[in-house]
Amino acid sequence: MNLPNHTVLEIWKSFVQQHPKYANTPRPPHFYFCDNKQDANLCAELVVQNIKQATAPSVWWYEHYNESMPKVGYLFIITDWHGTAKAIIEITKMKLARFKDVTEAFAYAEGEGDKSLTFWKKAHKEYYSREMEKAGAYFNENMLISCVSISGQFSSPNNLLHRDKVFSNG
Repeated sequence: MNLPNHTVLEIWKSFVQQHPKYANTPRPPHFYFCDNKQDANLCAELVVQNIKQATAPSVWWYEHYNESMPKVGYLFIITDWHGTAKAIIEITKMKLARFKDVTEAFAYAEGEGDKSLTFWKKAHKEYYSREMEKAGAYFNENMLISCVSISGQFSSPNNLLHRDKVFSNG
């Protein structure tokens, strides 16, 4: 795990101050979406605007990097490409689906592009292909995708929008 930029520490501190029940919870992992600056920054902004309400890592990625798949209730700090914290998300639902079986509703929830399944399939096929080719693996339509719903957003103090209605102070 890379060392956090000071904004990652600050957003967690702000979040815990507003939600004391998390006071003894370790700071969640932080990451940016995608594999390039433009998409990473756009997706972080879509989270802040409450447009991006889902994400779809491949099961291949978890296996290749020997990472555990997240579970409902896990928190993550979303950053931009440079590691500046933008929001805290909570996983609210997780379902495995073959790439070819991802639904229009899920594509819409991801909030990217025109929110259509056609856009989602094109963009994600390109992304998974780039991700896998580096390791000598190849995309196929039957590969498993972790269709992850996210919510409970809490934006960094530097953003105008604070979305913390899902989290209670109790």
